[in-house]
Amino acid sequence: MDIRNIYSDIQKHAPDEILENILQTDKFKIERIISRGHATADGEWYDQDKNEWVLVLKGNAGLLFEGSDETVTMKTGDYINIPAHQKHRVEWTDPEEETIWLTIHY
Repeated sequence: MDIRNIYSDIQKHAPDEILENILQTDKFKIERIISRGHATADGEWYDQDKNEWVLVLKGNAGLLFEGSDETVTMKTGDYINIPAHQKHRVEWTDPEEETIWLTIHY
Protein backbone atom coordinates (compact mmCIF):
# COMPACT_ATOMS: atom_id res chain seq x y z
CA MET A 1 0.00 0.00 0.00
CA ASP A 2 1.22 3.45 -0.94
CA ILE A 3 0.02 6.07 1.56
CA ARG A 4 0.07 9.63 0.28
CA ASN A 5 -1.13 12.94 1.70
CA ILE A 6 -3.45 15.27 -0.23
CA TYR A 7 -1.56 18.29 1.16
CA SER A 8 1.97 17.13 0.32
CA ASP A 9 4.18 18.24 -2.56
CA ILE A 10 2.38 21.52 -3.15
CA GLN A 11 4.34 24.00 -5.22
CA LYS A 12 3.95 27.50 -3.84
CA HIS A 13 4.46 29.44 -7.10
CA ALA A 14 3.50 27.48 -10.20
CA PRO A 15 2.96 29.49 -13.40
CA ASP A 16 0.06 27.23 -14.38
CA GLU A 17 -2.66 25.45 -12.49
CA ILE A 18 -1.52 21.94 -11.47
CA LEU A 19 -3.79 18.99 -12.28
CA GLU A 20 -2.85 15.60 -10.82
CA ASN A 21 -4.67 12.32 -11.33
CA ILE A 22 -5.04 10.48 -8.03
CA LEU A 23 -7.07 7.51 -9.27
CA GLN A 24 -8.66 6.73 -12.62
CA THR A 25 -10.77 3.90 -14.00
CA ASP A 26 -12.95 3.66 -17.09
CA LYS A 27 -15.91 4.93 -14.99
CA PHE A 28 -14.42 7.79 -12.93
CA LYS A 29 -11.38 9.97 -12.26
CA ILE A 30 -10.29 11.54 -8.96
CA GLU A 31 -8.07 14.57 -9.39
CA ARG A 32 -6.27 17.10 -7.21
CA ILE A 33 -6.03 20.61 -8.64
CA ILE A 34 -3.83 23.33 -7.19
CA SER A 35 -4.56 26.95 -8.13
CA ARG A 36 -3.11 30.24 -6.93
CA GLY A 37 -4.52 33.28 -8.64
CA HIS A 38 -5.49 31.17 -11.66
CA ALA A 39 -8.70 31.54 -13.66
CA THR A 40 -10.19 30.18 -16.86
CA ALA A 41 -8.99 32.16 -19.87
CA ASP A 42 -11.32 34.93 -21.05
CA GLY A 43 -14.04 33.64 -23.33
CA GLU A 44 -13.40 29.97 -22.51
CA TRP A 45 -15.81 27.58 -20.79
CA TYR A 46 -15.47 24.04 -19.47
CA ASP A 47 -17.99 21.76 -21.21
CA GLN A 48 -17.31 18.26 -19.93
CA ASP A 49 -18.77 14.94 -21.05
CA LYS A 50 -18.98 13.65 -17.46
CA ASN A 51 -20.48 14.93 -14.21
CA GLU A 52 -17.96 16.60 -11.89
CA TRP A 53 -18.16 16.69 -8.10
CA VAL A 54 -15.87 19.45 -6.75
CA LEU A 55 -14.67 20.00 -3.16
CA VAL A 56 -12.50 22.92 -2.04
CA LEU A 57 -10.07 21.43 0.49
CA LYS A 58 -8.28 24.73 1.08
CA GLY A 59 -8.60 28.28 -0.20
CA ASN A 60 -11.26 30.24 -2.05
CA ALA A 61 -12.52 30.47 -5.61
CA GLY A 62 -15.31 31.85 -7.75
CA LEU A 63 -17.21 29.80 -10.33
CA LEU A 64 -19.46 31.16 -13.04
CA PHE A 65 -22.08 29.04 -14.79
CA GLU A 66 -23.34 29.79 -18.28
CA GLY A 67 -26.65 31.64 -18.16
CA SER A 68 -25.93 33.26 -14.80
CA ASP A 69 -24.39 36.64 -14.03
CA GLU A 70 -23.68 35.70 -10.42
CA THR A 71 -20.30 34.22 -9.46
CA VAL A 72 -20.62 31.36 -6.97
CA THR A 73 -18.03 31.79 -4.21
CA MET A 74 -16.55 28.57 -2.84
CA LYS A 75 -14.48 28.42 0.33
CA THR A 76 -12.75 25.68 2.31
CA GLY A 77 -15.14 22.79 2.83
CA ASP A 78 -17.64 23.81 0.14
CA TYR A 79 -18.58 21.30 -2.55
CA ILE A 80 -20.78 21.30 -5.63
CA ASN A 81 -21.92 18.79 -8.22
CA ILE A 82 -21.67 20.04 -11.80
CA PRO A 83 -23.75 18.05 -14.30
CA ALA A 84 -22.20 16.95 -17.59
CA HIS A 85 -22.31 19.70 -20.24
CA GLN A 86 -23.12 22.44 -17.70
CA LYS A 87 -20.78 25.08 -19.07
CA HIS A 88 -18.77 26.74 -16.32
CA ARG A 89 -15.55 28.61 -15.70
CA VAL A 90 -13.28 29.56 -12.82
CA GLU A 91 -13.54 33.34 -12.50
CA TRP A 92 -10.86 33.64 -9.82
CA THR A 93 -8.84 31.80 -7.20
CA ASP A 94 -7.14 33.34 -4.19
CA PRO A 95 -3.86 34.97 -5.26
CA GLU A 96 -2.47 34.97 -1.70
CA GLU A 97 -2.73 31.24 -0.96
CA GLU A 98 -3.19 28.08 -2.93
CA THR A 99 -6.66 26.75 -3.56
CA ILE A 100 -6.68 22.95 -3.38
CA TRP A 101 -9.55 21.24 -5.16
CA LEU A 102 -10.56 17.59 -5.09
CA THR A 103 -12.65 16.60 -8.09
CA ILE A 104 -14.41 13.42 -9.06
CA HIS A 105 -15.38 13.05 -12.71
CA TYR A 106 -18.01 10.33 -13.15
